[in-house]
Amino acid sequence: MRTPKFTTQALRQLFREKRIVTLEQLRDALGDPARSTVFRKLGELEYLSSYSHRGKYYTLRSIARFSAQGLWSCHAVWFSRFGNLLETAEALVGSSRMGFTAAELRAVLHVKTKHALAQLVGSDRLGRESIDSVYVYFSADRKVARRQREKRLTQAERSSAALIVANPDLATEEAKAMILLFYSLLDEKQRRLYAGLESLKLGHGGDSHIASLLEIDPHTVARGRQELLSGEVDPGRVRAKGGGRPSQEKKRRKS
Repeated sequence: MRTPKFTTQALRQLFREKRIVTLEQLRDALGDPARSTVFRKLGELEYLSSYSHRGKYYTLRSIARFSAQGLWSCHAVWFSRFGNLLETAEALVGSSRMGFTAAELRAVLHVKTKHALAQLVGSDRLGRESIDSVYVYFSADRKVARRQREKRLTQAERSSAALIVANPDLATEEAKAMILLFYSLLDEKQRRLYAGLESLKLGHGGDSHIASLLEIDPHTVARGRQELLSGEVDPGRVRAKGGGRPSQEKKRRKS
């Protein structure tokens, strides 16, 4: 009985057609060989597994078109030139200007990151520090981490800096108090959009800082920011002057 011969040509054709595939699809293309055989053939083609969807999907490096951050998405499945989620989180945090919070990294990677970050800190592959009651993750290299922390703290002062520039006699705490007072006067939608606007002014790391300042969820800030960027803001119905319910005042009796 002849031993079946598995070739990589079938895999190449499958990837050309689908771009991303599952293990089951790979086995079908090869004629249902052993799992070890599939991965041996994949190794010849320089494959990548997704860091999202629990690594369920595969693609080839030659197919992926990575962004400047080293990420690529196909049908909402995410891949990284760095490898799996741990390797990707470590690389992005280590090369960042001022570290990442878990919420910020989640916005970039489009997957939950808290567990991966905890693993990286536990194995000394990343550092972590609480700033304004929010954990910020830094490079494991102390010199790099020091620079990242300094930039993070500088960024944290920029939210109230605009008010201080306009009025040099205004103290930082007074500026924050004014922001909080203004925020308290807004309705729910206006608060979300205002938080998003302030985050846009700050740039990278703005969601986390504004969320800490206003004591709200970073996802709320991100949502407001995304609504502003997309221009998809529904102003809602504005009641015309004289509209609304009829007055409840009793009519005066005619004499």
